Amino acid sequence: MPDAAVAPEIAARAIEIRREIHRFPELGFEEERTAAIVERELDALGIEHRRVARTGVVGVVRGALEGRVAGLRADMDALPLTERSGETFSSEVPGKMHACGHDAHTAMLLGAARVLQGDRSAFRGTAVLLFQPAEEGPGGALPMIEAGALDEPRVDAIAMLHVDSRLATGTVGFVAGTCNAAADEFRVTVEGRGGHGAAPHLSIDAIPCAAAIVLALQNIAAREIDPLKTVVLTIGTIEGGYRNNIIADRVTMTGTFRSQDPAVRDGLETRARRIIDGVAAAYGATATLEVTYGYPAVVNDAELARTFHDYLRRASAIPIERPAPTMGGEDFAYFAQRVPGLMIRHGIRSDAAGSVHPGHSPEFRVDEAALVYGIETLAAFARGVGAAEVRGGAG
Repeated sequence: MPDAAVAPEIAARAIEIRREIHRFPELGFEEERTAAIVERELDALGIEHRRVARTGVVGVVRGALEGRVAGLRADMDALPLTERSGETFSSEVPGKMHACGHDAHTAMLLGAARVLQGDRSAFRGTAVLLFQPAEEGPGGALPMIEAGALDEPRVDAIAMLHVDSRLATGTVGFVAGTCNAAADEFRVTVEGRGGHGAAPHLSIDAIPCAAAIVLALQNIAAREIDPLKTVVLTIGTIEGGYRNNIIADRVTMTGTFRSQDPAVRDGLETRARRIIDGVAAAYGATATLEVTYGYPAVVNDAELARTFHDYLRRASAIPIERPAPTMGGEDFAYFAQRVPGLMIRHGIRSDAAGSVHPGHSPEFRVDEAALVYGIETLAAFARGVGAAEVRGGAG
């Protein structure tokens, strides 16, 4: 691993904060305790801050030298999972867990705030610290934007870190262009006619109809979308039936569409509706499709990616990877639509630390030795933007 340019006591404090947050995870817009920890730390550093979007916090580090404004975003919310990581500081809240690294994101941004505030006399520009609620849903980025989080002061470019067990501890990675997927939800309701399991000919069985819909929907990805485009259609839940000898009259299913190309995204509902209606009609049943459109794809600004890559190579010894895009969703996309944005993958993979599980796993762990490199990367972004060495395009 490369030598870190961050003081050991700053990294140690970030680990302490991360563990404190990890023990008491909070879901979207419930992050009162976490927000209070953030405010406590910012107060101790003498950094001005304000609450926005209920549980969001915006802090501002103002350098002593004139310069541009960098946004640094960290999400704070947890997931509705029961932790099985085996960490000594595991969640003390049943059914809730930091299984995606948001506790580490928050701690690293506080570490970067400590670095920048301690170096204000040489810091050119301003850093806006965006501690965001509800990334896992229902979405905290838009409420923060609507509350003026990017406007007071006006942010010129913004970055975020996301821990990534694909990359080794001590590395970061990013690419220009699309790096995440649009994430949309859907619900299918199949209506048949119930009856006795011994006389299926007198009923319309919703269960085989639903099963046929599940299989038929896979043809969208397999046969209807350009194979060089990316699309995922997943059925996540199926619920129906009453007991072994009753024909089910109703089945509900929920799932997700994932896509990276806006044109592909725009056509998925129409394609799914045609297939669902056709299969239901073939079985003599009826079916409805409801789609809830979620986060758009994250698109990294090409000029921002290029200039930060060049700046980080000069300013740091941290290796820079080019990780493949994923089909995960991320509401940082809304920030990146407003101003030039950069989603940075932060390597945490370590067999020795057990940091090998993907996000959203109950066994998920973060190699805490990686936090120091995240702090260094965030601070470098703020310095580069402030000094106008890191620049974005039109956003």
